[in-house]
Amino acid sequence: MTVAISLEELLIWNEESSAFWKGLLEDNPSLLRLPCGIGGAPDVQQFIRHIWGAELRWAQRLAGVPETHRDAVPSGPLDALFDLHTQAIQLMRELLADPAHDWQASYTLDVSWLPPHARTSTHRKILAHALFHSQRHFAQLATLVRAAGFSSGFSGDLLFSSALG
Repeated sequence: MTVAISLEELLIWNEESSAFWKGLLEDNPSLLRLPCGIGGAPDVQQFIRHIWGAELRWAQRLAGVPETHRDAVPSGPLDALFDLHTQAIQLMRELLADPAHDWQASYTLDVSWLPPHARTSTHRKILAHALFHSQRHFAQLATLVRAAGFSSGFSGDLLFSSALG
């Protein structure tokens, strides 16, 4: 057994967290209208759009399929946003199951918002980034809803995930 945490395990952790937030937001739709301000998102719904939309775009880049333009990502409802996550997870699972996929291959991002020295990474690093990106934002979301007086009960720490034994 390796002591390293695998991308497959991080993917499971991501799925657990995403399912938690989808359920909580379905049960408490008023949270979607909470003001946010994180990453320019005016409310929680647009913040969720950013989280799951970014997952899909990262997965599409790695899979070599056409990338959904930011403007084409739906603004809602929640089910449409969760579908972005579902599509991303499907692509990620297919990549992880492909023994021919070269995880050490370089990928150069064609984006202006990154400095030139940070635009080239390995496929492995990009997938890890995509998964940690979501987790980081879910932690911010937990703090946001708690500050608004709502106890989410989010136990998003890896320690509480079933992904690792």
